[in-house]
Amino acid sequence: MAATIKRWAQRAGAPLWIIGGAVLLRLLSGVGFANYDTLYALAWGGQLSRGQAPAYSVPVAPTPHPLLEALGAVLSPLGARAAENVTVALGFLALSGCGWVIYRLGGEWFSRAAGALAALVFLTRVPVLRDGVRAYVDLPYLLLVLGALLVESRSRSSAQRPAAAPVLALLALAGLLRPEAWAFSGLYWLYALEWTPAFLRGRGTRGAGALRLQQPTRTRREIIQLTLLAAAAPLLWVLSDLAITGQPLWSLTNTRHTASTLGRVTGIANVPQYIPRRLGEILRPPVLVGAAMGGVLSLLWLRSRALPGAAAGALAVTVLAAFAALGLPINTRYAFLAAAILCVFCGAGAFGWLHLARGDRRRRWWMAGGAPVLAALAAYAPAQYRTAHREMDKLARQQSIEGDLLALVDDHSINLRCGEVGVPNHAPVPLLALYLQTSPRNIVNAATGGRLTSGVYVDPASKEVEKDYVLDPKDPIVTVSVPPGFTETRANRSWLIFHRCA
Repeated sequence: MAATIKRWAQRAGAPLWIIGGAVLLRLLSGVGFANYDTLYALAWGGQLSRGQAPAYSVPVAPTPHPLLEALGAVLSPLGARAAENVTVALGFLALSGCGWVIYRLGGEWFSRAAGALAALVFLTRVPVLRDGVRAYVDLPYLLLVLGALLVESRSRSSAQRPAAAPVLALLALAGLLRPEAWAFSGLYWLYALEWTPAFLRGRGTRGAGALRLQQPTRTRREIIQLTLLAAAAPLLWVLSDLAITGQPLWSLTNTRHTASTLGRVTGIANVPQYIPRRLGEILRPPVLVGAAMGGVLSLLWLRSRALPGAAAGALAVTVLAAFAALGLPINTRYAFLAAAILCVFCGAGAFGWLHLARGDRRRRWWMAGGAPVLAALAAYAPAQYRTAHREMDKLARQQSIEGDLLALVDDHSINLRCGEVGVPNHAPVPLLALYLQTSPRNIVNAATGGRLTSGVYVDPASKEVEKDYVLDPKDPIVTVSVPPGFTETRANRSWLIFHRCA
């Protein structure tokens, strides 16, 4: 009986820690709501559940994410509010899950103390918290990719063959959230099938034979299975774009167009400047210094343990640069994978010495270097707390403004009885589309030239609301006015409602 309870506790340990962490993060942050991109995915999923084609071509619409839209379709019968609440809860679970996997990776590569510090550092980064509490797709994506890395690391440590199918399955799910996972799947597929140059495996380093590919040792059935897993995500994404828009590369071309419209940083020429800047925005100087020290010392003295993380980090940065070259924006959240791995190396900087023998003289040098890392992290913690507190206050203000808008939907002041609903910019479009259970095309964005002759027009009640309810302070601001012929019929502290029925 006792052995059974112990086994159950071991199996339930990870889910319980993740759920407990999610609840704690929700309580500490004091805020939780779906962001613009996620609201669009839920609205598009609602369209799918009603037998409609998702309205991808709305101005300033985000990139589609097939897996998130599928979730929206599944949740749509529960109603808009329940769908958003469930999605936000899953976002907190993903955020907490990332912390748990980072802890396990740190323990696998270095020590549990290194993993614990890495998880704590990652979960207290302001950009991570800011996007996690708003259910950004990047956190579930990160969880899946880190989970694949953990599965492969465990397989490697037990001297087994590549884990193969489980890793590619996780990467396939990740590839339905972000296309960067396609590159990871393709490279891992080559590794799992052992189709790599012979010289990389220490066989034949002279002459033309050094460039020959080693023959795979897997059966034909295994090769077919792994190939299907590696190709599943890009194939499903392209087929989804083709079925909905008639263009198989819609997501790529639309993302480029939106990035240009919003003035986002793109292009390979900006990679040397902006990728380090994005990592700095996430991690801040003490973590970067700790990661640099941990990386150098672990590669010198714990090489076999450090190599998987170093390779994964280098690959994450390379893929980010490659996608920037394709015209995709270099957003801060796209660097979360590289930042998570750097957090593990920061943990190694402080506690990697635990894997050295007690009598090893290098242990003292590493401990001496790790102490300042811990001191710097502790000294920087108050500033990090103040920044996080300010950011959560801003998000709480945005959530309050959204709550006021939804209150007007609930009392039917905002409706589609007289026609479409007009808004002053793109920020409220997916929220209203989701809660009114309509196509985003029926929410007219005045800032992009949309004209409203009848229906409902929603306007901010003050300059403060107009300033606070923004997606990005760098987004272009276009001054618009209430359409002619509309009369004010309802108001609350955040919004004014104008009607005109033809």
